[in-house]
Amino acid sequence: MTVVVTAVFHPAEGQREQLVEALRSTMPAVHEEDGCLLYAIHDASDGTITMIEKWTSAQHLDAHARGTAVAALQAVVDPLVARPTVVTTMTPLKAGTPEQGLL
Repeated sequence: MTVVVTAVFHPAEGQREQLVEALRSTMPAVHEEDGCLLYAIHDASDGTITMIEKWTSAQHLDAHARGTAVAALQAVVDPLVARPTVVTTMTPLKAGTPEQGLL
């Protein structure tokens, strides 16, 4: 079963653009990881930057979490955020059509 993750980043004052560029710079390595179906950043209306991820399995997500790409991401992001990133892991609940009811 797939796993969906959101990671909400709270940019430090004056660091929004630097945070976005730091996230962009680390994304290609994640896109190459086994099991990565989606790894995309979004500008949220509350001033946060939200990463939305989709993985083919919990095992692939676990490997990602322990991998070098996450370590690199944390190293560049930590100085640019005002508080710890809020990460939420979810499993889909089927509803509606497969095209519209599942991420």
